[in-house]
Amino acid sequence: MSFDRLGLSPELIRAVAHEGYTEPTPVQAQAIPLVLAGRDVLAGAQTGTGKTAAFVLPMLQRLHASRPAGGPRAIRALILTPTRELALQVEESVRTYGAQNPIRSTTIYGGVGFDPQVRALRAGPEIVVATPGRLLDHLGQRTIDLSRVEILVLDEADRMLDMGFIRDIRKILAVLPARRQNLLFSATFSDEIRRLAGDLLTDPASVQVTPRNTPTELVTQVVHMVDRERKRELLSHLITTGRIDQALVFTRTKHGANRLAQQLEKDGIRATAIHGNKSQPQRVRALADFKAGRFAILVATEVAARGLDIEALPHVVNFELPMVAQDYVHRIGRTGRAGVGGHAISLVCVDETELIRDIQRLLRRPLPSEVVPGFEPDRSIRAEPIPNGRGSRTQGSGHRGSAPASGPNRSSGNSSPRRRKPDARNRPPIAHNPQQPWPSIGQRRPVALPGERLRHATEPRTRGGRS
Repeated sequence: MSFDRLGLSPELIRAVAHEGYTEPTPVQAQAIPLVLAGRDVLAGAQTGTGKTAAFVLPMLQRLHASRPAGGPRAIRALILTPTRELALQVEESVRTYGAQNPIRSTTIYGGVGFDPQVRALRAGPEIVVATPGRLLDHLGQRTIDLSRVEILVLDEADRMLDMGFIRDIRKILAVLPARRQNLLFSATFSDEIRRLAGDLLTDPASVQVTPRNTPTELVTQVVHMVDRERKRELLSHLITTGRIDQALVFTRTKHGANRLAQQLEKDGIRATAIHGNKSQPQRVRALADFKAGRFAILVATEVAARGLDIEALPHVVNFELPMVAQDYVHRIGRTGRAGVGGHAISLVCVDETELIRDIQRLLRRPLPSEVVPGFEPDRSIRAEPIPNGRGSRTQGSGHRGSAPASGPNRSSGNSSPRRRKPDARNRPPIAHNPQQPWPSIGQRRPVALPGERLRHATEPRTRGGRS
């Protein structure tokens, strides 16, 4: 199928072709005709499936077709995203795909000055891409008028709920016109997402292109068991021997991201960090330097990396496993996008054996494990509680962590409520019995790494519009 069979205008088809896309992705092929028909849509799609173009393209066409002649312009489409990075990327797609027939658009997010956004709103945008927190600030200051919104998009709705935005979203919905088209895109469908969809959508069409909690098939996943104190050494080894070239590396905390980037720099590896304590210009500059190849490694916290769009990213590394298994799926979704294969590598120590079990239960399959020669784990090392910024987690306690500790505050446009965590400080760590095998993770095999290099696909398949 080609884009010209979806009902898009010649201008939009030319814009898509200019970006090098000839065939729509499954979510685009299903969603675009539905949005063009004016239907409410509930779409399940992982990041990297082309979902941004799935709503931006038909939105542009509908707004052009019903554009009022003359008079002051009003905000006619509102797109809510969980992070400022995603907001910027979505608005970039609006400008890219609308290049031949532009519609004025702007972004609203925290971490930057308020007044420039007020001036941008006064200029009369028809499309606003916003994070919930800063949008509520503008509503409170009466610097934005949403009374004429015709199309509402909730992008990565599951992420927004995970970050504690449900109340903000409901406050925003309360000021929107009752008659409007609603589009909800989510990688997963929790009970809370389904309740929100039930309140928001009217007779929605359903689009499901990715089974629940299933990472993209283009991602090759592997686990390296290693002692906690040798993780950085192993990561440096994998990079310097060519096993990893360019990689997005995840840590749990902002401090951990800074420390790892500094350690890698001392090892002679060009690395930089991105997290919630970085200013917006610093985050934009770090991402631009990484995309341009000036840094081989971008170390990031979970929240800071949400919504990052890095085309043809070859590797994602879980330097530390997430406390919530679902976050693993979101992390590795940064690679294996738009038809280009990728690799997800997890460095797992004895403290994280329960976390890797949680991930495998979520995926409903074991993950292959490779022991890197020279980095065999010491099986006499005892498991220790995992610090998580606001508390600790004890292996085997039966408790699950919630949001990562690196979430930005409300002023940045992304808020996350404080949640009480079990206090594990006074609980004894669970020792690993050296007489027993390590918990099953999958088929384990030694690999010889010197001179070996895992290459990612350099010739992408025919792709649809990027997400």
